[in-house]
Amino acid sequence: MAENETDAATMARTEERHNQDRVLDSGALRALAHPLRVKIYDILSQYGPQTASSLAERLGESSGSTSYHLRALAKHDLIREAEDRGTGRERWWERPVGGVSFGNPSAMTTPAGRAATQVVMNEFLRNRNEQLLEFVNRGVGGEDEDWQEGTMISTATARLTPEQSRELSLKIMALIDEAVENHRNQTGENVRPVTIRADLFPLPQLGERS
Repeated sequence: MAENETDAATMARTEERHNQDRVLDSGALRALAHPLRVKIYDILSQYGPQTASSLAERLGESSGSTSYHLRALAKHDLIREAEDRGTGRERWWERPVGGVSFGNPSAMTTPAGRAATQVVMNEFLRNRNEQLLEFVNRGVGGEDEDWQEGTMISTATARLTPEQSRELSLKIMALIDEAVENHRNQTGENVRPVTIRADLFPLPQLGERS
């Protein structure tokens, strides 16, 4: 099979996989539209199952507060109880495997839906930016040499058509999906959660307001 045919098949599978992502309805978006709930959801995504107590310690909150927000997220199936890890005294919570999409067209038709979507997106981006800045502020000496060589913070600009931008997006997503699928449950020495960011969006035309 020719290389371009292989790329096309890979991108088709990637597009199909992301088309199957759960699109959050208005109720789920409203449930998630709280800064602390977004942080809880993020921690479960990045670090795996947690308890109300472990989340409270990490977030500087009471376990009663984190327990309340966990139940609110679970009510809309955003998270679920990790039954294999629970005990009579302590419940563990996890984020189900699979992607989610905040781009629900029906939610964007109402002021409440638009406001919830904006809160969720703003909080996710705020958390990601805080993590990036924290890493940068730790400085070169903050990580050992192996991790320094495995880190990439890069920005580039290209001039593309919408079709070329879509093709590039699918190629990037395919690489990320492969890494996540191959190493989702990896454990062992020197294994840490790594956040992978991919931002690709058009800049305003000159003269347009941003």
